[in-house]
Amino acid sequence: MDKVTILGIDPAKSVFQLHGVDAQGCTVLRRQLRRSQMLEFCQRLPSCLIGIEACASAYYWARELARFGHEVRLMQPSYVRGYVKRGKTDAADAEAICEAVSRPSMRFVAVKSEDTQALLMTHVAAEVRFQRNAREFPLRQQTRIVNAMRAHLGAFGIVVPKGIHTVERLIMACEQADLPASARKALSLLADQLIDTQKKIEDLTADIRADAKASDAAQRLQTIPGIGPITASALVSALPDIADFKSGRDLSAWLGLTPKPPSTGGKERLGRISKMGNRYLRRLLYLGAIALVSARRRSEAGDDWLWKIIQRKKPRQAAIALANRMARAAYALMKNRTEFRVARAA
Repeated sequence: MDKVTILGIDPAKSVFQLHGVDAQGCTVLRRQLRRSQMLEFCQRLPSCLIGIEACASAYYWARELARFGHEVRLMQPSYVRGYVKRGKTDAADAEAICEAVSRPSMRFVAVKSEDTQALLMTHVAAEVRFQRNAREFPLRQQTRIVNAMRAHLGAFGIVVPKGIHTVERLIMACEQADLPASARKALSLLADQLIDTQKKIEDLTADIRADAKASDAAQRLQTIPGIGPITASALVSALPDIADFKSGRDLSAWLGLTPKPPSTGGKERLGRISKMGNRYLRRLLYLGAIALVSARRRSEAGDDWLWKIIQRKKPRQAAIALANRMARAAYALMKNRTEFRVARAA
């Protein structure tokens, strides 16, 4: 077999498809391996450039293959899709990965260390496509339980106001309601589950706050209005090397907070935000921004930037603009290792 200079790997749970080319770009390797054969095969392979689609196990394989002297690069599946010639097969995907990783304009996903990945699991489960959050899961469970309890009580004519802040009133209404024994038993089961879920949320939140307190970068990010320990810890653990971004706008675009430009024929148009990238980070920034917007709307009028935006735009649009601004400020603080300073009027 001729020397492989570029290798594309299409990973899966049990079967891995490999496609390798030599220095002239000619195909010299097409092979399918079982999971147990991967490390042994790559260890015997001379050092080369390896491309892998970013997926749940991509960080693990990138770290393992790098130990054998290979240069491993991860790519988003959406960027690889354009290089698939025809059909959807493992072999076609591996060939597309091999082609995509050699492109000079390709954007790559930074390989995270085990420690960084472990911290990130508190925030974001290692699932690149859906970005589900370990803390978010019990939060969603809490919302479902509260909605179920409100619906069951409403069926018996007992109405409790909406919102997580009314949980204590909801549990008290379940205990005091004059209901049939079977209904009380079902509501008691839901109430116990709600209390247990809240305890899990508090434990995870405490861990995140402790991590944020121990991180200098997270401490600096918390000086930005609207960014607390949870958002700061998530930014530190989820963002790649800040040097990979040329400017604050690049980071904002990476988070999906910049408008899509559906422009043609020389006519510039700006649409809605792209919503690309890390949905969890984008949501945290938005929640912090909407809290600031709500507080600013209740305060006195002024000449500051946020007040002017609020006067011209709807609250949610103003929150998106502020989240964009917060992302750019986070970029500046992480790059320059400084703290946030409020701009003062001349």
